[in-house]
Amino acid sequence: MKTRPLTGATVVAILTAALVHVPLLFGSETGGGPNWPEFHGPGRTNISPDKDLLKKWPDGGPRLIWKYSQCGQGYSGVTIVDGKIFTAGNLDDAETLLTLDFDGKLLWKSPNGEVWKGPSPGSRATPTYSDGLLYHLNAQGRLAAYEAATGKPRWAVSLKSRFSGRPGIWAFAENVVVEGDKVLCMPGGPGGRVVALDKRTGKTIWINTDTEHTAAYCSPLVVAHRGVRQLITMTQKSVLGVNVESGKLVWSAPFVPRSPQNALTPVFHDGYVFVACGHSSGGTVMKIDPDTQTAKTVWYREDLDNCHGGAVLLDGKLFGCGCRQGGKSFYCVDFLTGKTIKLDKTLGKVGITAADGMLYCLNHQGTMSLLAVTPDGFDVVSQFELRRKPANSYLAHPVVCGGRMYLRCDEDLFVYDVRNK
Repeated sequence: MKTRPLTGATVVAILTAALVHVPLLFGSETGGGPNWPEFHGPGRTNISPDKDLLKKWPDGGPRLIWKYSQCGQGYSGVTIVDGKIFTAGNLDDAETLLTLDFDGKLLWKSPNGEVWKGPSPGSRATPTYSDGLLYHLNAQGRLAAYEAATGKPRWAVSLKSRFSGRPGIWAFAENVVVEGDKVLCMPGGPGGRVVALDKRTGKTIWINTDTEHTAAYCSPLVVAHRGVRQLITMTQKSVLGVNVESGKLVWSAPFVPRSPQNALTPVFHDGYVFVACGHSSGGTVMKIDPDTQTAKTVWYREDLDNCHGGAVLLDGKLFGCGCRQGGKSFYCVDFLTGKTIKLDKTLGKVGITAADGMLYCLNHQGTMSLLAVTPDGFDVVSQFELRRKPANSYLAHPVVCGGRMYLRCDEDLFVYDVRNK
């Protein structure tokens, strides 16, 4: 398959793969309170547990609670645990983790290696929280752990040095997963394509070298299927599942995009997996077949591509945003058949999340939209404008947690009240 020339918009489009209360979600790890502990939230479904939220916004948008404007350069989203908000950005010469309280006050900041000075500079990954520690992969491949309460470093590993990690054109951008005692990630190098590290020490637990393909920009998820806990992710040319306990390859299938991105976090349901890539690479649902160690295509559509905006599965309906040459459509299709339920070309290219039967869609130039999920797909019910910026400025996905909506754009973090009060 021939690779199409990359445009300036394409270069930046993949980056948020590194790309992220009424009532509250409680858990033993967090001690209670609003909880969005990793990229795309608990289980990486990108669906908030919040209820009783606004079904329509006032003119001009919901009430702005506060704005913090020293996040640093980057595309990182937010995680929220124990009354703290975690994100990352480039400050001077260091990629830096930052922690705020719920009033927008800086609690601590801690560096995580040198900044990326290649194409589209800026932080990529969102910190992942587990058992009092934060885990963050910087754009140069430095994976580090920090005490969430203080920012004190606990350990750091260079994926380049230990595993001969090979980043793509736009650097390392993975939001790492923590599963039990393991930090799971994809260096993509000959010394370790997919690896598991001890979350307390950073020591290597297992290494998988079954695939010859290098890492893309995909942030994986962990699912249970036929009794096996497996990490599902994309390389530059394939989709695969790896046994979380043993590190052995469970299955793999080719997925070769026309543009070298493969940034979308896969969407999984009952043995079916949706993946997509931008610029007319298309989107596809595959069915996992562990007996043959592969996945078979159920359907494929070229127009259902996706650069960086994420996808959400709600009640059998798949929502996402295409960036196909010649027209960008926000789509709602039947997950198992790919049949169109509704398309909309007015929203442009957006990053999405879901909460309380609504979709929250942030356009990459600054328009924020609220959509109601309906039997016929969706309806746009409210919109407001943030500061209008060049294409691909607003790439961090919106987060709805604790009755608040969090929108990140480079230096700025906006926090809005979206409770129905």
